[in-house]
Amino acid sequence: MTRKNFYATISLDRAANQRADSEWLAIRLGAPNSRVVPVWRGQSLVSTGDAISMVDLDIHHLEALSNRDNQPVLLGRIGETTYFSIDISHLDNPADQIVLGDRDAFADLRQVGQIMAPEEGNLLAYARGINYWHQRHRFCGVCGAPTLSEAAGHQRRCTDKDCNAVHFPRTDSACIVLVYHEDNIILARAGRFPPRMQSVLAGFLEPGESLEDCVAREVFEEVGVNLTEITYQHSQPWPFPSSLMVGFRARALNTDLHPDPTELDSAEWFSRDALKAITPDSDVQLPRADSIARHLIEEWLAEG
Repeated sequence: MTRKNFYATISLDRAANQRADSEWLAIRLGAPNSRVVPVWRGQSLVSTGDAISMVDLDIHHLEALSNRDNQPVLLGRIGETTYFSIDISHLDNPADQIVLGDRDAFADLRQVGQIMAPEEGNLLAYARGINYWHQRHRFCGVCGAPTLSEAAGHQRRCTDKDCNAVHFPRTDSACIVLVYHEDNIILARAGRFPPRMQSVLAGFLEPGESLEDCVAREVFEEVGVNLTEITYQHSQPWPFPSSLMVGFRARALNTDLHPDPTELDSAEWFSRDALKAITPDSDVQLPRADSIARHLIEEWLAEG
């Protein structure tokens, strides 16, 4: 296996078969080589020295950081090291409980992930995503009673015995597509984008819809273009907050663009030569280097 995109790993053993093994978990929670990955208000702990790198904590920190509402989550194992995560958003100042180095700080992974070692960025993304789910599922969606963490943080159970509903982490599927016609592709701009950035088209999967149907619907809704040859490329976990981006390429059957003003500020065709000529000073900038959108574009550019 090879990694296609940021935030996707091949070396982490998620240890799914051990999540319900209380004896194994107790041993790992007491092992000196186990580590803790904290998440504070959606941010990750990193070292901001010459290179951005992940900062994890000794396992003994769990006792001071845990409470009834934020039990540790088993992330898995890399080599002989077992990683757990814990959300410490209840702390106003994490430095009250954690001894931080001079260059240690909590940072938005979206700002630093692309310049980190891929395995570290993935582990932080995983921790961020699953803790986001826990924060938003503290109460049962069926009856409204409080829920408790189970299976080493990979499910939550309703505390109302008459309900007893079990809830599992959810991922929102979204399709993202590079639409081409001859030597041109569509790039669009939405108001939420950073200044000058333009990107390929994307949208969320709806109930009862296939991924290919989602691609065709979203592109027609957003720019009025019909598609053919819709082909899967690769995918990317995107825990900002909880998506899986499923990447496609498709050929346009018509070239007139009619951007939906409720979704987009603009949409244009760009030639391969024009995109290759982009510099940091250009009026158009490509998506972030850690995004599947950028990867889809760069793959296409490399072909001609």
